Amino acid sequence: MTSVLTAAPKNGEMMRRIGFLLTIWICKLCGVACKLTGSDGSSAPGLLALRIYPGILKELAGRVKGKTVAVCGTNGKTTTNNLLYAILNDKSSKTVCNNSGSNMISGVASAYIRRCDVFGRLKADRACLEVDEAYASKIFDSVKPDCMVVTNFFRDQTDRYGGPETAAELLKKAAEKTPDTVLILNGDDPLCAGLRETLKRECRFFGIDEASNAGAGEKREGRLCVSCRHELKYHYYHYGQLGDYYCENCGFKRPAPDFRVFGLDFSSRSEFMINDARISASIKGFYNIYNIAAAYSAASFLGIDLKNINDILSSYKPQLGRMEEFTVRGRPVVLTLTKNQVGFDRALHAMADDKRSKNVVIILNDNAQDGKDISWIDDAGFELMNREAFRRFAVGGIRAEDLRRRMESAGLRPEAELFGKNIKTVIETLSGDGCEVLYVLANYSPLFETRKILQKMQRSG
Repeated sequence: MTSVLTAAPKNGEMMRRIGFLLTIWICKLCGVACKLTGSDGSSAPGLLALRIYPGILKELAGRVKGKTVAVCGTNGKTTTNNLLYAILNDKSSKTVCNNSGSNMISGVASAYIRRCDVFGRLKADRACLEVDEAYASKIFDSVKPDCMVVTNFFRDQTDRYGGPETAAELLKKAAEKTPDTVLILNGDDPLCAGLRETLKRECRFFGIDEASNAGAGEKREGRLCVSCRHELKYHYYHYGQLGDYYCENCGFKRPAPDFRVFGLDFSSRSEFMINDARISASIKGFYNIYNIAAAYSAASFLGIDLKNINDILSSYKPQLGRMEEFTVRGRPVVLTLTKNQVGFDRALHAMADDKRSKNVVIILNDNAQDGKDISWIDDAGFELMNREAFRRFAVGGIRAEDLRRRMESAGLRPEAELFGKNIKTVIETLSGDGCEVLYVLANYSPLFETRKILQKMQRSG
């Protein structure tokens, strides 16, 4: 009788192991099939795995030898996560990372499966994971991060999130499931800093500790105190709601940064200090200072030696439409994701800082993954393109007509003969008329197709 009772659990465990291994094999084949059919396979294997073997993410996450970092926030999480991945891989560590930007639970599961060998063994010393705020609670049921980086909270996909305060609340509820997780927060964002007040746990802050002119002329985002809802005052302001803020009513104020950014110099490269480290990077855009600071802060938490940080930054190439550069017919074409007002304004400032003559293509859809509410274009600073270096414009996508009207109200004239044409034709036309650089701005759903077109055009010369 005893042998029968003890045999049943052993047989059950064996069946579980067989089921786990079969799931890994099936999902790896799924990944191969995705690539053969032209898909990146960043989420389909994980989606399949979670249906076949629902506990697979929790099981694999528990096998990571070292620490796990989750990177969250509205803007900059893909770049921050990929920068951290580059830092970790510089030491040849085996890292689980969804560096393709697939940040929902299926994308996270796919990242773990990719690090498994054919025997189901997870080859991973650490994990750095980009996590969507709306999926964080579900992901944190299985993955227990040692630290969570929060980049910022801006107005984005209001039909999905409602507003930046809603996104912050979603992340707070997710973090409540992982009480031992250390928070690494953008101290310049009052909504991020407010997480310390509500979660009452160990926090480390990064922030830009001097005034800038980054957000000159922009409309500000949320300006209310997270504690008492009175209007915040600013010693200085960067963009969005980021800056050195304080509340005269209740005393809430920007925390002193543990990772202090200062000594900004954009005369040639992006150069600045983080504490006692001199940073020199070729990555464009003021907002990337925050992304670098966030990745640096997380790497410091993990105990990574950062002496060669500038070598890593010099070799880092922006990916997946984050000021990603292609060469088409001998001319540079820069593709960047612009999914909300703050991100769009940051791209506009980066273009304005580029002194080369430029043409601009803007593509806007309102599919489910983009957000149906595109009213943010009314607040975006299109007027910044009324400068001599900006020459020709074209618009495209489902909401191209809305873009055209908004640009005309800003004094710009998208060219009617290019409006509505195939994007390949538009790129060929606007990159080949003598301009020094073509910028292509797109939100989520048109980004990937546009990127494929640019990759093909680059390969064909």
